[in-house]
Amino acid sequence: MEFDTIVRNGIIANANDVVTGQDIGIKDGTITCIGTSLQASTSTTIIDAQGAYITPGGVDSHVHLQQRNAPTGDTWETGTRSAVCGGTTTVIAFASQRRQDESIIPVVAEYSALAESNCACDYGIHLILTNPTRDIVRTELPLMVEAGITSVKLYMTYDPLKLRDREILDIMVATRRLGMTTMVHAENHDMIELIIETLEERGQMDPYYHAVARPQIAEAEATYRAISLSELMDTPILLVHVSSLVAAKHIRDAQTRLLPVYGETCPHYLYLLSEKLRGEHFEGAKCVCSPPLREKPEDLQAMWTALANGTFTTFSSDHAPSKFNAEGGKIAGLVNGKPVFKKIPNGLPGVETRQPLLFAGVLDGKITIQDFVRVSCTNPAKLYGLTRKGVIFPGYDADLCIWYPEGKMQPFQLTNDMLNHDIDYTPFDGTTFRNWPRYTMLRGKIVWNRDEGGYVGVKGDGLYLKRTASTLAKPRNVFVNEWRPPM
Repeated sequence: MEFDTIVRNGIIANANDVVTGQDIGIKDGTITCIGTSLQASTSTTIIDAQGAYITPGGVDSHVHLQQRNAPTGDTWETGTRSAVCGGTTTVIAFASQRRQDESIIPVVAEYSALAESNCACDYGIHLILTNPTRDIVRTELPLMVEAGITSVKLYMTYDPLKLRDREILDIMVATRRLGMTTMVHAENHDMIELIIETLEERGQMDPYYHAVARPQIAEAEATYRAISLSELMDTPILLVHVSSLVAAKHIRDAQTRLLPVYGETCPHYLYLLSEKLRGEHFEGAKCVCSPPLREKPEDLQAMWTALANGTFTTFSSDHAPSKFNAEGGKIAGLVNGKPVFKKIPNGLPGVETRQPLLFAGVLDGKITIQDFVRVSCTNPAKLYGLTRKGVIFPGYDADLCIWYPEGKMQPFQLTNDMLNHDIDYTPFDGTTFRNWPRYTMLRGKIVWNRDEGGYVGVKGDGLYLKRTASTLAKPRNVFVNEWRPPM
């Protein structure tokens, strides 16, 4: 068998095992063989991993790129370029329906056109539903599945986006029948609205009060309610960007009862606390996101624990940045020179730092290398129907991330100018990194070579991925009583 590329001398890490002494043979963008002493031809490229970990290319299943509500954020081009420079080879972003949209077909067509031929990594598309009419739910969602869009995101908060429980239930009928993954942003809107009104009356509108306005109990209540809706309908759900101990406990309890309930968390909930929202010159606005950063180091440790014990199925960046010092960016929260936190665009940059920050948890003994692969590569691929991604195995795409051997990379403190996104800050500025992807390979092609040129891919390397139904999340056909939802 002839190979285009052979990767030698690495530690191959998958979600279920770690293998040494094996080469990876690649032909036409696909892993075709894993074995000992694979034979190279005169045309075969040899990559020496020098004893480093080789992990599957990262799958970041929750990113926001080139959306209308973030005019200063990353485009498909800049966001996916940033992704591969941090070891991610697949992203899934969001086509967002507006309230006035009576059809989702043009919404998806317009958003897909923005991505086509502009991406540095492979990509898929989720659908955000805000106006779930009967025709959309019954007629158009099946068309989305045919087009390879097999996931929807539902919001329980934000006036332009939030759905009533009944609307969520109606959508769950369809997503259960179609095998679509149902993502839920769970925060109690009425609690948050009341707190914001009282804070505004008291003049407490600095960025820090964004965290005060969205307490853990608001996330915990909505998480429990979303799980209850899921249990009633026997519809699998994923609770996205979970930030708090009690919300994670609700998910864990549901899983213990064998409910098809999954959880996701993000790097900022592992490393950053709400104190980051304080600071002079409105700097705290840079760390405004929802759910907000939490208060105590114990909150951070709870998220690491939930990654290690399997409560969290996936680990995403929730890359949703706005520039800080640009019209329409974070600085929009300064009104006539006074802070108004509710006008600060939500979201943080993180698609490039996601994998290195999680890998730091491996180095620190907080998670295993198998945990790392499970939550950032393999499970996202399974949950979202990416049948050729997330595993180093023959027949899968040759998406690889090759790290530095232990002790071979000079540690460095991150600054924003080291990153490849189009955002003017990183919340992880000053963080020390002891490892970083040395090579990123997309379908057998090196697109990131940290030691020789950095980003070496080109716009258009990335392809649209037509996804299947989840291979992870399935209904159980178990109901709360004799009533059955519409099938």
